[in-house]
Amino acid sequence: PLALMRAELDYALQHAASPEELRSALLVASDETDRLVQLAGGLLLIAGSDDGKLQLRREPIPANELLESVRNRFASRATESERQLEIHAPADLTINADRLRLEQAIGNLVDNALRHGHGIIRIEAHPNHEATELHVRDQGPGLPKDFIPRAFERFTRANGAHAGAGLGLAIVHAIAVAHDGTAHALADGNPTDIWISLPADTTTQ
Repeated sequence: PLALMRAELDYALQHAASPEELRSALLVASDETDRLVQLAGGLLLIAGSDDGKLQLRREPIPANELLESVRNRFASRATESERQLEIHAPADLTINADRLRLEQAIGNLVDNALRHGHGIIRIEAHPNHEATELHVRDQGPGLPKDFIPRAFERFTRANGAHAGAGLGLAIVHAIAVAHDGTAHALADGNPTDIWISLPADTTTQ
């Protein structure tokens, strides 16, 4: 991001021949700045989780409200991509967790689905035995089978994925672990499904 941002700013300063060219170069630089901010934030989050310092502010969160907040955040992008975002959660399901961190984790999964997936994106929450699962599903082919064992490691990307720094799923994993939970994904041959499983003591129904 730094190299591209520098190139666009240099172009804007030296070669932009019109207000439109200047604006275009600055928009690219602005997008790269956002990417850099996200990258720095992701690195800080992972560093904090490595040191056991990922602070959580737990509160009771209605699952429907949590999923609706994530859907609203991505509604514009989904419309531009001609994709649908659906949410499904029991009306009485409440999660005792850090709202900001869970929205960040689910948001990373929705972002991946918009970038790499296909069809309708379903954001779901439901109880499963002694846990509550938060899923993001789409109609893509799933992650490559040989990628699954390292999917949640930092700086890893599936074959053919050229965008991003390979931190999105690592952040999902770090947030799940901070809540004493786990992160999972289905392999290829199945519809794409990536989810967080939280232990029962983080939820009330």
